[in-house]
Parts: sequence; C-alpha cells; structure tokens
Amino acid sequence: MAEPKPYGVADGSARAFDLDGYLKSRGAIVERALAAVVAESDGAATRLLEAMRYSLLAGGKRLRPILALAACEAVGGALDDALPYACAMEMIHTYSLIHDDLPCMDDDDLRRGRPTNHKVYGEAIATLAGDGLLTDAFKVLARSGAHAPAALLETIAELAEAAGSAGMVGGQVIDLLGEGRELGLAELEVMHRRKTGALFVAAVCGGARLGGANAAQLAALREYARALGLAFQVIDDLLDVEASTEAMGKRTNKDGARGKSTYPALMGAGRARELAHNLIAEAAGALREFDRRADALRALAAYAVEREL
Repeated sequence: MAEPKPYGVADGSARAFDLDGYLKSRGAIVERALAAVVAESDGAATRLLEAMRYSLLAGGKRLRPILALAACEAVGGALDDALPYACAMEMIHTYSLIHDDLPCMDDDDLRRGRPTNHKVYGEAIATLAGDGLLTDAFKVLARSGAHAPAALLETIAELAEAAGSAGMVGGQVIDLLGEGRELGLAELEVMHRRKTGALFVAAVCGGARLGGANAAQLAALREYARALGLAFQVIDDLLDVEASTEAMGKRTNKDGARGKSTYPALMGAGRARELAHNLIAEAAGALREFDRRADALRALAAYAVEREL
C-alpha cells in the first residue's frame, strides 16, 4: 500500500502535530483491513460473521491498533509491518467488549451508541461472536507475513499473555470479585494494569517489535505504554461519573451502581485527574530519546487525558 504522509510539522523549535489527521488516516487504514480480515460469507457461518462484523466494524477510537501502528512507525518500521497485528489487537478488544456487555457480566444495553451485540443477536450468538474474534485474531497474526520467526512468536506470546489469565481476563476477575467491597489503591492499580493496561503494553511493544525495535527502544516503549494504559483507565473512571450517556455512547455511572471501586471514589476527582496528568508526563518522558517519528505517540498520550474535555 502507499505510505501515508507524515503528520508531524516542525517549525523551528516549535513542533505541531495534526493528531486529528493522523487518527483519521490510520483509522481508515485499520477499518479497511478489519473489513477484509472478517469478510462477509454465505453458508452456515453467515449469522456468526454478521454478529462479529456488527461489533468489530461499529467504529470507536481504534486506539489500540493505532498505538501499534504508531509504535511501529516510531522505530522506523512501515505500516504494513504492523497492520495485521493492529487488526488482531482490535479483534481481541472487540471480543472483550461483547463479553463485558453480556447479562452475566456488566449487562449493558448500549455500546458505541447502538444496541449491544447480545441485544441484536441473542446471548448465545454474541458469546460465540466474541469467541470467534478472539480465536481468529491469532490466525490473522500468525499468518501476518515475513517477520523474523522469533519476533513473531514473542509478539504472539505477549499478546496471549496480555489477553489471558495474567492480563485482561485476570483483571476482569478481580473486578467482578471486588464488587460490593472497597479495594485499596494498590489492588485497584493491579486490577487496571491487567484489565486495561496489559493490552496497551502489548499494542505498543508488539507494533514496535514487528517494526524492528531494538532492546533499548522496547524498554522505553514499555515504560511509555504502562503509564499510558493506567492514565487511560483513570480518565475512564472519571468519565463514568462526569460524562453523559449521549457523549460516551454507552451507559455511564454504572461503576458506582455496581459497588465498584474507582479512582475518583478512592481519591476524589481532583486527585484522580492529577494522577492521570502525572502518568501522561511519565509516558512522555519515556519517549525522550525518540525523534519526531514518535510524535504520534506523544500526541496520543495527551489525547488520553484530553478525552475528559
């Protein structure tokens, strides 16, 4: 594919970055690729694929796949190096949303401004649509092309760990078992680093590794992603109590209703917002040795906290 134009613009010592343009450009690339990897089909699987595509192609920020692409670009890789991985990331994220919305979990009726998957297709098909997205994600990644086998295997292993019992799924269990009791700040951080943060780290490190990152670059990007992932969750907690359902495209104020511990509940909104900004400063500091090719990552970190506006 043709290489999209860069969006960083240097002007003397000042540097501007067109994040909106970057998000639209990379988002469009991801959308086309997602539509291709989960294609429409006739036959016995038609209903299943329709349900998978219903949630996968419902829009959204595409933050995780765009982070993977941005990390790849930051170390000098080409977008095609990380695009299948970016698709796999979004497929896994979408599976988690479908399952989170089920009646046995968060029991949500609205996602991205429209009815949740199980409200349209029923609980059984929604469950299987999530299962299909999770499993097919690893097929997409395993067949992703001419990467060094060691780099590809490590990337697959890291993604599986981030999505599984040591990562997102394990964090979800802590979340479920924590309903109705107050978690301490340390336990809350462990939960969010697993439930939300692990996939942020996998997105950034996987994209960078497939783009040819060296060990020092991977270490710095891991530090960046750990800070960014936790900041993103802190802001999500704030948005749940401060934003409207219309603005978010999903039900808000649900954490308090379910007796869940959140950063605003434990720290107060002001201190939680301060924590998020401190984490973003930490993320930006981790990129100090990178050149302007990492400007997208810098801008994405700022965007993570500016969502509150």
